[in-house]
Order: sequence, then structure tokens, then C-alpha cells
Amino acid sequence: MEDLLEKIDQATNFIKQQTKITPEIGIILGTGLGSTGEEIQVDKVIEYTDIPHFPVSTVESHSGRLLLGALSGKKVMAMQGRFHYYEGYSMQEVTFPVRVMHKLGVKILVVSNACGGMNPQFEAGDIMVITDHINLQGDNPLIGKNYDELGPRFPDMYDCYDHDLMKLVEEVALDEGIRLQKGVYVSVAGPNLETAAEYRFLRMIGADVVGMSTVPEVIVARHQGSKVLGLSIVTDMGLPDALGPMNLEKILKTAAEAEPKLKRLIVKTLERI
Repeated sequence: MEDLLEKIDQATNFIKQQTKITPEIGIILGTGLGSTGEEIQVDKVIEYTDIPHFPVSTVESHSGRLLLGALSGKKVMAMQGRFHYYEGYSMQEVTFPVRVMHKLGVKILVVSNACGGMNPQFEAGDIMVITDHINLQGDNPLIGKNYDELGPRFPDMYDCYDHDLMKLVEEVALDEGIRLQKGVYVSVAGPNLETAAEYRFLRMIGADVVGMSTVPEVIVARHQGSKVLGLSIVTDMGLPDALGPMNLEKILKTAAEAEPKLKRLIVKTLERI
């Protein structure tokens, strides 16, 4: 098996050959949020299938394209679609693009997702800024050989979600009149949605929303010293005593309705960075 560092170099060199953009901010667009990429002044679109060692999105709501260009005057690299542990990829494969982002020059990672709300003060369609997370995926992308060139063996998760960036997005939300929640994101393996008992348990341990992504990418971003801003769209409510049937179509519909607010938050926040 090729060395991870070699794989990162090969993917990075391929992307560099396609564009003159040196990205400073990376953006991961989650389930149903791919159209946020339309705000980017695109210099180059690269299909994941063309990039050496990149996984391929298998989820229907994830386009599987890399966008390089400018947004709010900043050079950005945006992923239209991410990879999930439940797709059968290893944690190292799921987080490989974050390694490549950092090698290309990204210092700030903006990560978004669709999630289920468990805090009874939340509503479907709300946007939540992630203040912290709980990893219940049963795996960790840092297990195995550590590469000192990438980060320390035991990285500190203090200030995991950057407090200055959180403050900035709160200010933007206030100025734009966007209702913004704050809370803890718990990541589970999926792909099934949770039972009522599971929702109750996750709420008891301190989580406000639940999803099946984000945490692996954030762990790797912090391992390599990138600052992180996390934003979640609450697409459905997992209140154990008031559960109703839910499916992907409903989730995508809610995500699409809330996405314009997320676009404004990201665009205006990047303007102030």
C-alpha cells in the first residue's frame, strides 16, 4: 500500500496542475447543501473520479465535485458532496480530502451538514453553529500510524470549533436577521435514523443534534492545525415522545428550504474573515 504522504502529494499535485488557485479556506457542503457552491466564482471544477486516491460519493444528494475559485474575496476550495463511514469507506478515506486541502494551503475549514434536532427548543429548518461534538461512530481517523509531518500523536481538541469564528458567525446572523442556534453535534455511524430510545440517550449525554458525518473531518482538521467553523441545518426533529415517520425526501426538502440562509451566513462570514 502506498504511503499516505505519497497519496496526499499525488492528489495535491494533480489539483495544482488544474488551477492557479491557492485556497485559503476549505468548505464541505453536506447533504442537500450542494447548491451553495453556486455562490463561488469558479476557476476550475474537478470531478472526484479524476483526482488520484479520492473516494467517490455514493449518496444521491452529493454531487461529487471539487470547486476552486473565489467567494467573498477569499480563495476557496469547496467539496460538493462528502464521504461517509456508512458508505463503507475507512476513516482515513473519509478524511483524505481534508488532508489534501491542508496540503494545498487551507488554514480554515467550514463544514456543513444536515442533522436531526433533539433539543426541544430547536425547530426543523433552524441553523445551528456547532460549539462542540461527541464521536460515537466507533472509529477514529487518527488510529494507526501517526505522521508527525501532519500532526501530533495526541492532538488536543481544545477550541475544536474556533471561538473567534463562532463569534463572527453569530454577529453575521444577528445583522442578517437569521435565527441561529448553538449546540453540540453527536456523530453516529448510520445509515439508519435513530430509534426513540437512541434519541433519548443521545439527548441525555449532552447532544443537541445528531448526524452521520463531520466529526471525522473535524478531528483531522484539528490534528493538522486548521481552524474549524461548523454549521448544521436541522432537517427533522428527533423528539422521542413525538416521533413521526421520516425519509430522505423530507430531509432534502427541509435542507433546500433552509439553504439560502446558510448561503448568506457563509458568504457574509467569509467577508469578515
